[in-house]
Amino acid sequence: MSEHHAPLPEATAFPYSHSRPLPPYRGILAVDAKDFTGYPAIEHGILSRAIPELLQTSFARAGLSGLWKDRRFPNSTGDGYVFGFDPAAMPFVIHPWLRTLQDVLTEFNVHSMGVARIRLRVSLHIGPLPDNGEEFDGNGTPRNDTHRLLDSRPVKAILASSNENITQVAAILSDRCYQDAVASGYTGRHPDYFIEVPATVEGKRFDQQAWLHVPVPSGSLYDRRVLGDQVIADQETGDDSARVGRAKPRKHSPRSVTNYRADHGNLNRGTVHGGQQVSNTTVSGDYLHGSKVGKARGNLGDTVQGGKNTEQR
Repeated sequence: MSEHHAPLPEATAFPYSHSRPLPPYRGILAVDAKDFTGYPAIEHGILSRAIPELLQTSFARAGLSGLWKDRRFPNSTGDGYVFGFDPAAMPFVIHPWLRTLQDVLTEFNVHSMGVARIRLRVSLHIGPLPDNGEEFDGNGTPRNDTHRLLDSRPVKAILASSNENITQVAAILSDRCYQDAVASGYTGRHPDYFIEVPATVEGKRFDQQAWLHVPVPSGSLYDRRVLGDQVIADQETGDDSARVGRAKPRKHSPRSVTNYRADHGNLNRGTVHGGQQVSNTTVSGDYLHGSKVGKARGNLGDTVQGGKNTEQR
């Protein structure tokens, strides 16, 4: 058969047409160098070669040489690197490898004398991906999400706002990765080392909960630019459910029962028609002028029609 009559490649996998086995689950690791494009073009090739070499060294020092040797669908992204691996090794990748990578990069940057510093963002995820030893293996939603997490606001912001002489690595874990490897207790790091963050990417339709981990932090982790307003509010109110891995209420969660109390005053939970009078014999505590709120949408307080007078004796 001549080239002109060769069959066309298959254009679609016909999703939803019939059931078929899931691809094998793989851990996915992606790294990206901070400010790679800020270096002169002549440095790009050197840095691109250095990144996988640094990864190989760090895996060897962490006692994970076999993981690097057996990596699946490896690929250089120019300013980074990505590959798949057996997800059973994920706890060891989270710890001790992330900390070992921090140490290797610190050593490298000291010897580079500031000429070509490499600081890395790391993204970790778990999911089903084709892995048959073929050229286009490893492509699928879990791989896409891994790269989205790598480009998300929290992990970029925390590396940018930290001290370049101290913090060389900032990692972001998908919620699945965190739940399977950290919250389950398989990783040699307590959940308090991880902070839940809203992972969003500018210009992309991507919004997922994820977990930030910085092996050697510097600066402020509790920063609205990094974590978002809701996470900061949880920290300020003492809601530590995110830090210890307990389930937090999500959107559309059933409404819980809440008890309200108002000593020596009114507590309105609906619409009041007519007048309302309160007589207090004692008043204690602070006196507040104006309103004291954070961020709110809709009505603050009660809807009152008529007068609302307060008399104190």
